[in-house]
Amino acid sequence: MFDLQSRGSNVRTEIIAGASTFMTMSYIIFVQPAVLSICGMDHGAVLVATCIASAVATFCMGILANYPIALAPAMGHNFFFVFTVCQLMGYSWQVALGANFISGALFIFLSLFSFRARLVDAIPQSLKSAIAVGIGLLIALVGMEWAGLVVAHPATLVKLGDLHSAPVLLSLFGVLLISMLFALRIRGAILIGILVTAFGGWVLNLIRYEGIISAPPSIAPTLLKLDIPGVFGSGSIADVLVVIFVFFFLDLFDTIGTLVGISERAGFMVHGKLPRAERALLSDAIGTVTGTILGTSTVTSYIESAAGVSEGGRTGLANMVTSLLFIFALFFYPLARMVGGEVQYGDLHLYPVIAPPLIIVGSMMMTSVKPIQWEDYTESVPAFLTMIMMPLTFSITDGISFGFISYSLIKLLTGRGKEVNPFVYIFAALFIVRYVVAL
Repeated sequence: MFDLQSRGSNVRTEIIAGASTFMTMSYIIFVQPAVLSICGMDHGAVLVATCIASAVATFCMGILANYPIALAPAMGHNFFFVFTVCQLMGYSWQVALGANFISGALFIFLSLFSFRARLVDAIPQSLKSAIAVGIGLLIALVGMEWAGLVVAHPATLVKLGDLHSAPVLLSLFGVLLISMLFALRIRGAILIGILVTAFGGWVLNLIRYEGIISAPPSIAPTLLKLDIPGVFGSGSIADVLVVIFVFFFLDLFDTIGTLVGISERAGFMVHGKLPRAERALLSDAIGTVTGTILGTSTVTSYIESAAGVSEGGRTGLANMVTSLLFIFALFFYPLARMVGGEVQYGDLHLYPVIAPPLIIVGSMMMTSVKPIQWEDYTESVPAFLTMIMMPLTFSITDGISFGFISYSLIKLLTGRGKEVNPFVYIFAALFIVRYVVAL
């Protein structure tokens, strides 16, 4: 089924590869419930939805496309879901799941055509890179707030937190530990860092021990709770279209970027093309649709799959192992509750164990600044606005909006309007309409 021999692999290698991939990406099991619970979603139900949706999508990728590329809810997408759609735009999490479902269904529908490839080619590389960096900055900012490193100030909006407090020191320890483990190239650096930091929190009496293993919690609080009709009845059409577009847009570029990056490293590319690419993209879309039905945000391919590839994984058999481990993780809910537990410090609500991986993941996304043409101001200024507006407005949508609008206007005003793809103009106009309607 998996054609191991012709790909130069064997069962033992694939098992090790699948386990390695799980170790590097399993931090999402702890982070996802902590993030989505902010908008009112049940912590335990989100964990179950995350594990099952990841297992299903990873299984589909292994069976349909025969690639050792695992999938799970994406970092950045979950922040857009919670902080932009639910908190800033005021949608309920049920409506947000409905919009996310529509974007996933659209992803499946467009797999019948070549529109997705044309859309990817239409967006300039500078904006694609800037969006990844901006999301990384937003993730890092949230991590620093949850660590207590950055706190509110009436005069300057933000200032440095109390470096003498135990939660802040615990978070700093976690950042240092995970950084060291990455530098030493130790597999599962983030997972190990989370567990060791949680143990430190327990020793300092910041975190309450709740056990390690138990029966999985109920998924009932989020199962089939998505509100699709409410998507078109809870706000302006412009806002609805923007939300669906951004969900789709982020999923599309995350998936394609990861597939190309992992495939180039594993030697899957043939004459610059990825065989069975449509099947891989379909697996991603199935994961998102399944996730929204169960109760979690966008599921997409994980770059952490590179860990399994580096261990020799070359087939979908590795994904079968990763998928099974996600199911096995369902029984560690008490540990997840302890790791994602809130710590009260004065007026602050901190998450000292979850904060360090957010800061580290944010730093890892900074590498995307490299392709930006900084000497060409028609490219660099829109890219900068995209990056800086995301953390300063706490909105991925506003960052993307400013990027598209400024890119279109600067190119037009400098006589280089023909360099801009019509798709970019269309999206820029949609974003402008959204702001005009909001005013």
